[in-house]
Amino acid sequence: MPRVTMIGDSVSGAIAYEQAAQATLRRGAVVSLQLAPCRRVGQTSCPHKDTTAPTVLQLIQTLGSTLADTTVIVAVGYNDFEQAYAGNIEDALLALRAVDVKRVLWVTLRAERQSYLAMNDMIRAAAARHPEMTVVDWNLYSRGHPDWFQPDGLHLNWQGARAMATLLHETLVDLGIVTEPAAKKKTLRVSAPSVVRARAGRPYASRLVARGGTAPYRWARASGVVPTGLRLSVAGRLTGTPAARGRFTFVVRVTDASRATATRRVVVQIA
Repeated sequence: MPRVTMIGDSVSGAIAYEQAAQATLRRGAVVSLQLAPCRRVGQTSCPHKDTTAPTVLQLIQTLGSTLADTTVIVAVGYNDFEQAYAGNIEDALLALRAVDVKRVLWVTLRAERQSYLAMNDMIRAAAARHPEMTVVDWNLYSRGHPDWFQPDGLHLNWQGARAMATLLHETLVDLGIVTEPAAKKKTLRVSAPSVVRARAGRPYASRLVARGGTAPYRWARASGVVPTGLRLSVAGRLTGTPAARGRFTFVVRVTDASRATATRRVVVQIA
């Protein structure tokens, strides 16, 4: 089975206390959970109960070659400094490449603070430069679900832990890293937000998601015009730097391994 290592802080750490969430995440994969409160990516982690968690960079160095050929999920950032986050992401990706990690999933931050919106832009910008990196948009997925969170709006309750594990598992399936049993597969469809939001002059990266069907998936534009500065790859990555503000509409088509197809209208709002 494929091997997955999840590196997280106290937000994703709720998965360690919710057996159903762990069962979801481990379906079809061997998963190692490296979750610790107050973890940061590069700067020294903040202390918690007289202990200081190793940073993402330190943990990569410690695990070393054991990470080779694994998929690494990074869900860290709530304790990080906004000014250093972009550079720390870059350092982490280089460190993961050095130990032969082929795929990195980086989880966006729930934007309860303005700084987290900017840090999510940094995550997308890094994905635009690094094809091995996939953005897992927890901020979007959790929108409209205050019932998943503790009073601070960030830390997860048992429902949130299960929801995050479900999103991560679905992403692993969509990328073809994990194979879903045939009995669980559903009709091929495109899952996308009603409106994709980007900013003119700022790097953007996201991945279109197919549900059901049989991986691998191939993507193409079926009709309409992709905004200038953005391009859609056959892997479903929408990347680039939008050139102009406006509202743009186009239709995407996904084809799975059995040649089944599905389409969906995509609206891109560029501010």
